[in-house]
Amino acid sequence: MNNPDSINNERLQSLFGLEGKRAVVTGGSRGIGYMIADGLIDAGCEVIISARKAEQVADAAARLSEKGTCIGVPADLSADEGLAHLADAVAEQWDALDILCNNAGASWGEPIESFSPGGWDKVMNVNVRSVFFLTQKLLPMLRSAASADSPSRIINTGSVNGLTPPEMDTFSYSTSKAAVHMLTRHLAKEFASDHITVNAIAPGPFDSNMMAFALSDPNSRAAIASDVPMGRVGMPGDMAGVAIYLSSAAGSYVTGAVIPVGGGLSTIHK
Repeated sequence: MNNPDSINNERLQSLFGLEGKRAVVTGGSRGIGYMIADGLIDAGCEVIISARKAEQVADAAARLSEKGTCIGVPADLSADEGLAHLADAVAEQWDALDILCNNAGASWGEPIESFSPGGWDKVMNVNVRSVFFLTQKLLPMLRSAASADSPSRIINTGSVNGLTPPEMDTFSYSTSKAAVHMLTRHLAKEFASDHITVNAIAPGPFDSNMMAFALSDPNSRAAIASDVPMGRVGMPGDMAGVAIYLSSAAGSYVTGAVIPVGGGLSTIHK
């Protein structure tokens, strides 16, 4: 007689397991990128993480390697040289790529009267331009891994601030994330015939470097949590679970979606 627990585990593995899959996670040394990389490794992925600061990349890769295969590649994705360096490093490790998580990001806040062109360009460059051109460089490897039964996946990190305007003076950030959402839909249409799905995650407040200025103070953290309909800040498992779903067989028929992961923030307007 079959063991029901064994059958259930096999079914879950067939739906959500990622054994043998290969993933690249940019901005993977901390925050949301680290949460995604951690979850993918737990599901069986081999992962390359990348970020700008070599020491942080090495430290994160060492910690993640304690539970699975993780390789760290420092790269500044705001520069063409950094994009090429990361793409070359991936090609040296693997001959095909199953999952690309475009998560690296930057933010800038300044009153509109003094908002600097440099701040605008920095954010748009990292948050939008690098997503497009890293995808372009890794597209042959994604196509090589893709099939009708097992599509390759691209997951872009957007934001709830790209869905509804924030209260802060982060004009280039919210604009860039709205652009990421549209780019996601455009690429989903473009790559559907190549058996590559393209989706975006739109996080709300999570413990990340970008949110540290607000979440590190207990009073500010409590105020931010109280604005979230579900009453709390996001946890690592919230982000890992969505990334695993979109990367796994369970999400193989989902493309062109922007999934808010913000405890209901995308449902309210102030």
